[in-house]
Amino acid sequence: MSSRKKTLIGSSPAFLEMLESISRYARHERPVLVMGERGTGKEEVASRLHYLSPRWQQNLVKLNCAAFNDELLDSELFGHVAGSFTGARQARTGLFQAADGGTLFLDELATMGPRLQEKLLRVVEYGELYRVGSSRPVQVDVRVVAATNENLPELAREGRFREDLLDRLAFDVVAIPPLRARQEDVLLLANHFAVRISHELGEIEDDIGFAGFSGSAIETLDNYQWPGNVRELKNVVERSVCHSISGEPIEDIVLDPFSSPWLSGLKTSNKPDVKTSKEEYRSSSSDIDVTNKTGQLELWLEQMREGQVVELKGVLAETECSFVHHAMENCRHNQKAAAEMLGLSYDQFRSLIKKYGKERVRKQEIIV
Repeated sequence: MSSRKKTLIGSSPAFLEMLESISRYARHERPVLVMGERGTGKEEVASRLHYLSPRWQQNLVKLNCAAFNDELLDSELFGHVAGSFTGARQARTGLFQAADGGTLFLDELATMGPRLQEKLLRVVEYGELYRVGSSRPVQVDVRVVAATNENLPELAREGRFREDLLDRLAFDVVAIPPLRARQEDVLLLANHFAVRISHELGEIEDDIGFAGFSGSAIETLDNYQWPGNVRELKNVVERSVCHSISGEPIEDIVLDPFSSPWLSGLKTSNKPDVKTSKEEYRSSSSDIDVTNKTGQLELWLEQMREGQVVELKGVLAETECSFVHHAMENCRHNQKAAAEMLGLSYDQFRSLIKKYGKERVRKQEIIV
């Protein structure tokens, strides 16, 4: 597998403001807390903080806290002495010692239990740790950069995260804007991911050989809300390049790989509070008022019964626009799939969008 260089790409005001804050925070050696939604690039931010810092020539050690239970995480972070627990045949140096003089990046920090939070607090506060099974302190010089997609201040208020640890880690906080707040960066990122995977597939030798995206593909990328942020955009673009014809502009953007009708009959688990990707998308579309036109058809019919004039053209336009909106939402803005859902050809569906305008379709309120 080829190694992929991760980088931060963008030119939107929100993105540039974030880069400026990273440059400021990198100069000191205090802890930094990186917060943002899933898929926004928290690890890339941590890397930039390290390589712009005075510690850039030392180790940058990374750990996903969610990958370990508390017992294993304790040993992974702080190390252990031989015989400290079953299976500990040899002493082991933890990641704090491995990062001595450099930076330790702790991802998914909110999954860490209370006991480990207390041990982490001591290291951050005093630069001192105890290996599992040892009573001898070990001194380390480590800058901690922690990341989470949870609301840590809220967790602290609820007693689920130590307030004193939050105070220490949040000397500075990098707030990563979601991709929907960086609309200008979507096509820039899409081109970057498309060129990179085209290189990997051997389809182009340089950036000039990439044929780009068709107009409809660009519109799909622009209109989607990207609940999975940059990671989702990367997956969508790479999938679309793999499905496209080499040397031709990318036409079809497959936003949902699970959109096949043959998957609709599969059973779902009874686990609570698990959102599907479509539900996440709908919850992110909070700017659409779904109540204002509830019962609109009944209102029009009642007006007709009372002898009032109802403009049929307006009724048909509202109804058509509403159905297009629903189809686009249900198909995650895959226009070809939305056209099939309405029994229309792709060209017919595109003509409806042109007729009403994509902005009106996007904000169309629900008619029931």
